[in-house]
Amino acid sequence: MKSLFKGSRRFLALALCLCLLCLTAACGSSPAGSGSSSEPAASGNVTITDHADRTVTVPTDPERVVILDILPLPSVLTIFLGSAESILAMEPASMNAAKNGILSQLFPEVLNVKTDIMNGDDVNIESLLDLDPQIVYYNAGNKELCSKLENAGLTAVGVSPTKWNYDCIRTYDEWMQLLGQIYPSVGISSKVSDFSNKKYEEIQAKTAGLADADKKSVLFLFQYDENTMITSGSSFFGQWWCDAAGALNAANAVEADNSNAVITMEQVYAWDPDIIIITNFTQTQPEDLYTNAIGDDDWSTVSAVKNKQVYKMPLGSYRTYTPGVDTPMTLEWMASTVYPDLFPEYDLTADVRAYYKDLYGVELTDEQIESMYHPASAAGSWN
Repeated sequence: MKSLFKGSRRFLALALCLCLLCLTAACGSSPAGSGSSSEPAASGNVTITDHADRTVTVPTDPERVVILDILPLPSVLTIFLGSAESILAMEPASMNAAKNGILSQLFPEVLNVKTDIMNGDDVNIESLLDLDPQIVYYNAGNKELCSKLENAGLTAVGVSPTKWNYDCIRTYDEWMQLLGQIYPSVGISSKVSDFSNKKYEEIQAKTAGLADADKKSVLFLFQYDENTMITSGSSFFGQWWCDAAGALNAANAVEADNSNAVITMEQVYAWDPDIIIITNFTQTQPEDLYTNAIGDDDWSTVSAVKNKQVYKMPLGSYRTYTPGVDTPMTLEWMASTVYPDLFPEYDLTADVRAYYKDLYGVELTDEQIESMYHPASAAGSWN
């Protein structure tokens, strides 16, 4: 090696230049998968670990993205960025919630987002390529879709709604952390996390002293019409909502996971829940149970119906049964709905207004807040 340095200065300079050129080329072509989470790979890029545990190098603050089968994410990203301008396409089910909720009122540009890239689980790869997205967000559990995206040369980032055992607070935290890495110019992730966890701990502290005999039993109707009745067993978001609010899940013994938890009226009669909560993944309203308007089902003997304790979940920026922007305020709604005497200090109208303004800089009108807590049936349509 010493003999190399005895040559002319010109030779040494040339050698150094060649080394620098090789290093620069190597950096520019480093594969997605080198480096740790949030490690800068090049100017304007960041290497992240997505929720499918894939290491991916993505552009920071991307201006062209597509969101596939992770349905709450369009609303989350829009509120996070304060704009829907960067979203090129999303699922019809996401769009329907945007149209029937407050998202399209707050950010009208969301109505211009394309929704024809997916037909059920089938993705139109050609249409996707024509959009030239910098990132395609997809449901991290959909390995087949991930393979299609990768084979097409698209940069795919998996986002999971279920990886953290249906814990809505933890899941929203994880989404915020991931988005915070991809969009470093937006510095709200820690603030959102702090607020959400404080709200959870606040409610847990008040419900911790409840004896089992004093806890209310809650039945979730995830979907309900004349053809089917689907609840939340122990492996779906309804279980977490009950646990977080100090309630008992009436359908806890149902082992079928996610939306596979089909039940019958005979089971409802046996459980006789104190409270029934209907999600916005169905068009059914509380009045439909009070008037036995769905098929031949008779709800008149069920305690929740007799006592007028049937409620429709709020519809904020998205359907609030899932994790999303509205999760901490939906938890406040849930707790004060189930145990109004435990939470007399809660003023939902004032609290949700302050939440949106302080954390996201969004001003809500009285009418918008009213519509959040009295959602229309149309929001229950998936298309």
